[in-house]
Amino acid sequence: MLNKVVLIGRLTRDPELRYTASNISVTTFTLAVDRNFTNQQGEREADFIPVVTWRSLAETCAKYLSKGRLVAVSGRLQVRSYEDNAGQRRYVTEVVADEVQFLERNPNIIQSGQGQQPHPGAPAVSPAAPDSSGMDDPLFDPIDEDDDDLPF
Repeated sequence: MLNKVVLIGRLTRDPELRYTASNISVTTFTLAVDRNFTNQQGEREADFIPVVTWRSLAETCAKYLSKGRLVAVSGRLQVRSYEDNAGQRRYVTEVVADEVQFLERNPNIIQSGQGQQPHPGAPAVSPAAPDSSGMDDPLFDPIDEDDDDLPF
């Protein structure tokens, strides 16, 4: 059997971090995922999909995600049911995420000519790794051949 979901969307609100009775962290948030087509009025609609993360992924999401952030989520679709206070059976469909990838830079970082500087009150973020292309490496020997003579 296969149950795999991959979504790209924006958070509709800040993630909500809670803990189970056994002190396991769980974070919930909702993703707005645009549909690939427009309605009869020419407007693009979105689906609002609840996402659940557990343990260390839940802690990371709660710490670094916020409303409006663009993320990719992969996981499985889960349908669960419960009985409400009126005795009615209710069903909940949600994505249980195995992986969450942040698809844009943290908006709390200001880009400047001197590098990145956080906004006042923003959490500290380590600088990005230096360029790994090797162009500034003194041991790197550029190829002086004409492109037509290269073997690939």
